[in-house]
Amino acid sequence: MPKKYMFHSFTRFTRLTTASFLLLVSSLSATVLPPSSLLKTTDIKREIREPEAATGYQAKKAVYGKEFMVAAANPYASHAGYTILEQGGSAVDAAIAVQLVLTLVEPQSSGIGGGTFMLYWDNKRKEMTTFDGRETAPSAATSSLFLDKQSKPLKWIDAVVGGRSVGVPGVMATFKKAHSKYGKLPWAALFEPAIALAENGFVVSPRLEKLLSINFNPGIYKLTEINQYFFPNGKSLKKGDILVNKKLAKVYRSLAKEGVDVFYQGWIAKKIVDTVQNSAIAPGLLTMKDMAAYQTKERAPVCGPYREYTLCGMAPPSSGGVAVIQILAQLQRFHLANYPVNSAQAIHLYTQSSRLAFADRDRYIADDDYVSVPVAGLLSPEYLAKRSALINPQKDMFKAYAGIPEGAAALTDGNSIERPSTSHLSIIDAQGNAISMTSSIENAFGSALMVEGFILNNQLTDFSFIPKKNEQLLANRVQANKRPRSSMAPMMIFNKDKSLKLLVGSPGGSRIINYVSQTIIGVLDWQLNPQEAINLPKITNRNYVTTLERGTTAQTLQPILEAKGHTVHIRDLNSGLHAIELTNSGLVGGADPRREGLVLAK
Repeated sequence: MPKKYMFHSFTRFTRLTTASFLLLVSSLSATVLPPSSLLKTTDIKREIREPEAATGYQAKKAVYGKEFMVAAANPYASHAGYTILEQGGSAVDAAIAVQLVLTLVEPQSSGIGGGTFMLYWDNKRKEMTTFDGRETAPSAATSSLFLDKQSKPLKWIDAVVGGRSVGVPGVMATFKKAHSKYGKLPWAALFEPAIALAENGFVVSPRLEKLLSINFNPGIYKLTEINQYFFPNGKSLKKGDILVNKKLAKVYRSLAKEGVDVFYQGWIAKKIVDTVQNSAIAPGLLTMKDMAAYQTKERAPVCGPYREYTLCGMAPPSSGGVAVIQILAQLQRFHLANYPVNSAQAIHLYTQSSRLAFADRDRYIADDDYVSVPVAGLLSPEYLAKRSALINPQKDMFKAYAGIPEGAAALTDGNSIERPSTSHLSIIDAQGNAISMTSSIENAFGSALMVEGFILNNQLTDFSFIPKKNEQLLANRVQANKRPRSSMAPMMIFNKDKSLKLLVGSPGGSRIINYVSQTIIGVLDWQLNPQEAINLPKITNRNYVTTLERGTTAQTLQPILEAKGHTVHIRDLNSGLHAIELTNSGLVGGADPRREGLVLAK
């Protein structure tokens, strides 16, 4: 068993019927607000309360609660989680119900065909643990998986579609492990909301319609099953259409009755393996033995101080926890609370710290079961002080280089493309137990392989395509049974008295690290509520250029930052943050106006 993060070491169940759940969500199409008009203000204080509306923005206000709260990426999913919590379910129970619904209604982003990182806070024991449900490479995978016949790396778009990119899905195994320890309601009951929606249909959202229209993943046009599902009769689904998924309902009924063994060893596993091995595009290596061998790993979190708070996140193979902690720790000496919200100087300092963290991430972070990751060295106060000293308050450092923390191995810099199609949920139950969970199928619509109504991931493309550079190995190279590096960054923040303060996470590929760390600064330093912090115009720097969110007041920072030497790009930054803050007066939740998420509370 891993060491857990410790500060010191039922309930009546009313069965949810199909009819009652469908009645509950029958008005959800009205819940999704229409895009607001573009605000003309340049007043940052107004903007964090009423974010400027780039296309698709939905104005949202902070939600308050006393007993429990769920923040998730789609109203159907939020209502499913709320229903479970209202019936006395635990945070884990609600998270399972939410993700099962997200698989159906937000199929482009996450699902049971993908993987997850889950942070869990046991409020009674004052104990935190994490569940690593990241996908694994097939046992037959080698470092040449994404190389062509001339040993050159494939173009990413040629690697993503089809069976070659599919890793063993980890979501269902994670749910089994978490529910066996922390679930309260019967396992089968958690499937009922999703089964009801799959069998009777859900309303297609504007976001799903948009993603189907922009040709983001060519596989959805080339592979038969997914094409027939999203383009019935040759025409793309439109917002307001009712979409039924009888195949997924059958899968859920089987999982509810037989448990997850049917997913990893039974008929569902056989369907997955057959689809991967016989893909019309790039057949893959996945086998029944790979499926049966999969295990979710319970890991100790990575934690570090920031002012009077303690930040905790996911350990490798996620780079998110380490990088977020590094960014904030390297900024401690600058006292960001003294700077105006999102001011040019604060943003300059933030981008420099982000450069340093990304430089370390690209060299050192990978699956710690295969590569010795110097986590302790990367987070030691002495090392972080040295890294912070490299920040010039007046000038962009351009490219940052990885440091040499204690325990570092001789590795070279590497990078991998991570696409922003992911989902995050934050939940607190009536007992104060909490979940911060990020899940993904990687690219929008994953590998584009659809199995019995759900989409398989393309997470293996998160590995570095080349195994070495300049005769030195890359930490994140492909190896058999290895888990690819991720930037998913579900986080939990604790007060000085060790009580839980904040849950936060986001989709966004490698920009997740920036979205999450900026939001934490908004809450802890600038004393914004979660919704205000989420609404802030986004700024990212992944050790390349400084990117400012299009259509927001962040654009006004461009000339100031360029005067400091920054190369500035303006573009849409599609975060999908969900956060819950615990205050003396109750719970406060926020959902990103850039997506269709919803916070519900009691």
